[in-house]
Amino acid sequence: MERILVVDDEEAILAVLQFHLEKAGYVAETATHPEEVFQRLREGEPVDLIILDHMLPDMSGLDICKILRQEGITIPIIFLTALDDEVERVLCLEMGADDYITKPFRPRELAARIRAVLRRYQLSGDGERRSADVLHAGPVIIDLAKHTVTVFGQEVSLTLKEFQLLHHLAEHADKVVTRDTLLDHIWGFKYTGDTRVVDVHISHLRNKIEPNPASPQLIKTVRGVGYKLITGRAVPGDDPEEDE
Repeated sequence: MERILVVDDEEAILAVLQFHLEKAGYVAETATHPEEVFQRLREGEPVDLIILDHMLPDMSGLDICKILRQEGITIPIIFLTALDDEVERVLCLEMGADDYITKPFRPRELAARIRAVLRRYQLSGDGERRSADVLHAGPVIIDLAKHTVTVFGQEVSLTLKEFQLLHHLAEHADKVVTRDTLLDHIWGFKYTGDTRVVDVHISHLRNKIEPNPASPQLIKTVRGVGYKLITGRAVPGDDPEEDE
């Protein structure tokens, strides 16, 4: 089932939305503060669609939408607001929103709008970019369609092998991937070289994506086995596992 994150500072609205969304067959989760949204998405929490209130404490829905789009997060966003104004609707759409619904809303209309937006994101043709084209793994965002990588909001330039390594680790985030698996997947089963080639490329990759390559926080080494990509935020001073 699709997971929908509802962002609103009114508990009553959240309860009503959650009830109707779950009745329509979705998994509905809620947030009342902008920082909750950023934390969930940056940590790689699965979200298929966001319903976003326009007026929130500390930061407007427009600002949240702008920041998410700047970070390469393409999860569809539907604005839900009491402001029924053409200028506001245009601003929301220009900022990267996918639809705009005013309060009070009709549950059936909301469900229909959600289905329409999700359907557009699931299309593979007519120029629409699917949400599956963008892989989120904590602070790492990999855009497969554009072949770009951003880490902590900064775009990094990778070689093809580095891109493939990071992509494979991100697909199996927080799970150990053996050196042999990486060697087979990236270099092919016919590659007969030493598995240390994986270590060399991982070292190059760390130099490009780690805040401190000498103390890696994103790509951890599991001694005698392989590597795993950690989706949690990097914490300075955290004890890293060392390469063999």
